[in-house]
Amino acid sequence: MHRSFSLLALLLIAACATPERNDTDVRQIDAFFDEALQKAEAYENLRTLSYEIGPRLSGSPQAEASVQWTKQVMEDYGFDRVYLQEVMVPHWERGPAEVVRIVGQAQPLRALALGGSEPTPAAGITAEVVMVDGLDAVDELGEAVRGKIVFYNRPFDQTVLQTGRGYGTAVDQRTQGPAKAGEYGAAAVVIRSVTSSMDDAPHTGTTRYAEGGPRIPAAALGVQSANRLVEALEADPTTQLYLKINSQWHEDKLSHNVIGELRGSEHPDQVIVVGCHLDSWDVGHGAHDDGAGCVQSMGVLRLFQQQGYQPRHTIRAVLFMNEENGLRGGLKYAEEAGTSDETHVIAFESDAGGFSPRGFGVTASDAIIQQMRDWLPYFSPHTIAYIGKGGGGADINPLNRQHGVPVVGLSTESQRVFDVHHSENDVFENVNRRELELGTASMASMIYLIDKYGLPE
Repeated sequence: MHRSFSLLALLLIAACATPERNDTDVRQIDAFFDEALQKAEAYENLRTLSYEIGPRLSGSPQAEASVQWTKQVMEDYGFDRVYLQEVMVPHWERGPAEVVRIVGQAQPLRALALGGSEPTPAAGITAEVVMVDGLDAVDELGEAVRGKIVFYNRPFDQTVLQTGRGYGTAVDQRTQGPAKAGEYGAAAVVIRSVTSSMDDAPHTGTTRYAEGGPRIPAAALGVQSANRLVEALEADPTTQLYLKINSQWHEDKLSHNVIGELRGSEHPDQVIVVGCHLDSWDVGHGAHDDGAGCVQSMGVLRLFQQQGYQPRHTIRAVLFMNEENGLRGGLKYAEEAGTSDETHVIAFESDAGGFSPRGFGVTASDAIIQQMRDWLPYFSPHTIAYIGKGGGGADINPLNRQHGVPVVGLSTESQRVFDVHHSENDVFENVNRRELELGTASMASMIYLIDKYGLPE
């Protein structure tokens, strides 16, 4: 009898803790998922973006083509307003393929210059290699690295289950490593690619030089190529490396954020943003990073339109330019938001790849986070299973920092993200149609709930 009473009490407590689901909302959310999975418009848009335009580094002709194409897509859909927001972006070009090889070995190493890398002299650089496991080791060596090529060899942490943490433990070697080695007169830098993969595809990404500090050439090696260099150094600590990088900086170039919106019926000056970054690195297709987020963001508005749902607030898709090597699109949007009479209710970003959605990471008040958690019963656990505290996206975070706007990042299944990230493997073929469309419908559903019920103050 006591056990039965306890079980009944627990069931009653659980029932009280789970908010009731409104049948109208259930039907609407089911319809978003049905529409996305059956028609797969976002997936087909990604196919076009990947094959007809391809990689879209800021300042490139492909970046400009992507601006015009996405603007045309939203105009063809008949969104209430479609427009461009001017932004000046950096313009760096890789140039002819890099050449990196161990002196005395015929087979070259697989390598990509880091984004923003300085070029080598036309004849290249040949120098001894100094292998280190991080920036502190360079400080300890000091002048001993002068004239040498510093090889940052700390690997991605394969023991973590959330791969973003593995990325975080190694990426400082890419972003700060060349500047640090340059402080002590190093000739150049190579790094072990920041990736969870064990193949030999090199992974690029931006590096940052100190204002007025030395700027030296820098490249990422594929994992297997990095292993070859380690083996060579273990056999002969005086091993030399030949490095040739052909990159070039140009003057800043005019580009645009691409913006489309459905006008709110009751609160047109209160805006819910769903965004992504339109630029990508210059290898692969930029399919997961962040073509997927762009077609999903446009797809959220398209699902509302296809379902005949008239939002109470203005729903705005913002395709930001220049997240990868400058963040100027996100900064420009936040700057202009500060001079507008509009109010931003909340901003979403999809920049975790077109993989299966798992949850949302939210930077907002506890009351807003709890409200979103109360809506979890509307979602299948195979899509959105959690609302995490802390999250957002690089392009929307300026809205939070400068104006206090709550920000939300779509969290996806992370195991494959850094296999393809910033590499030649980030291609359309590596995007799954169903996974991509589940993400589109998940964001549409949460935005629908926020639009209908609002958020606590």
